[in-house]
Order: sequence, then C-alpha cells, then structure tokens
Amino acid sequence: MRRVFAAIVAASISAFANAAHGQAAKPDAPSTVQPGAPGQGTKPYTGKAPVSEPTKADVDFMQGMIMHHSQAVEMTALLKVRSHNPELLELGKRIEISQTDEIGFMKRWLIERGKPISSMPAMDDMPGMDMSAMMPAMPGMLTPAQMDALRKATGPEFDHLFLTGMIQHHTGALTMVKQLFETPGAAQDAWLFDFTSDVDNTQMAEIQIMKHMLAKEKQ
Repeated sequence: MRRVFAAIVAASISAFANAAHGQAAKPDAPSTVQPGAPGQGTKPYTGKAPVSEPTKADVDFMQGMIMHHSQAVEMTALLKVRSHNPELLELGKRIEISQTDEIGFMKRWLIERGKPISSMPAMDDMPGMDMSAMMPAMPGMLTPAQMDALRKATGPEFDHLFLTGMIQHHTGALTMVKQLFETPGAAQDAWLFDFTSDVDNTQMAEIQIMKHMLAKEKQ
C-alpha cells in the first residue's frame, strides 16, 4: 500500500513539474503598446485596437502632419547653433525629441494601413530639402521667407523669431487637429484619436510656455 501511495505521489509531482515546465517554456504573447504623451515612452495597451480602414481625412491629416512636424524639427536644429538661451535650448530639445518620435509613429501608422507616407511620394527620396517651399500651405507652417530669416538670425533676434514662429507653428497644428475632429467619420481609429489628443494637449501647453518666454523678453 505504501508503495502504491508513493507511486501516486511521485506521478503527481512529475505531472506538476511537467506542467510548470510547459508554462515556463511557453513564449510570451506579443505585447501591444500605444504611444505615450510626446517625450514619454510607450505604454501597454490592454484593450482591442483593430487596424481599420482609415478615412481620406485621416490619411491626409497624418501625411500633412508628418511634413508639418518635419519643419518644426528643422527649426529646432537651427536653434542648437544660433541660440545661447539655456531655457529655450531645453524646450527645443523636448520639441525635437517628441516630434521626431511622432513622425516615426505617423509613418508606421500609414504603412500598417497600406498608405503612402506622403501625398507627394517623390519627396520621400529628398531628405533635408526645405519642404516649406514645395508643400501646399498648411496651417501654421512658416513661409520660405520666414525660414530664411530664421536661418540668418542669431542670438536674441533668433530667439524671438523662433518663439514667434513656433507659436505660429503649434497653433497651426491645433487647427489641423480641430479640423480633423470636425470632419464627419474621421478620427475613429483608436490609435489616431489618442495621438491627436496628445498632440492637442502637449502643444497647447508648449504654446503657454513660449508665450511666457516672450513676455520675459519685455521685462
């Protein structure tokens, strides 16, 4: 009887060990993440966000915002070599990081849905070119003349042009988000809705920071 009981216990332990080993060896399920607020990392997404067919307004918005963000990144690159204002340099660094990350997100969003990343595909092969002279005007984008003035300025003059230009630029981005939200059927994609909401909140906050910096110039 004792031998039978021992055999049963041994068999149970073996079965438990095999089950535990099987669970440990089982690969983790693919994790799904969603972009965090600009300048922050991604975060786990536990809900369901299926890839749905975007509307034309969704695609136009993402393609346009890629170009819009690209000009902002170009402006922050000038900031590094033409300003000596530590506070402004720190803000420019945050804008550069967040908008570069967002460009990557927008490109992936379009690619995953089988859409071109630009409404003018030939421009994808011309990195570093001043897109403001080639793209149709979008809300808030600086004109070629404004960008030329920014490139020629240094020191406090540059700082002023950068702040006024980036406020104009951010305000235009808010207009683009508002127009998207007002378009019937648009922004129903969960990823797009979260992204545009983050853009709206972050850029409104940065506008207030830049307005405060401009106010300090007059003191």
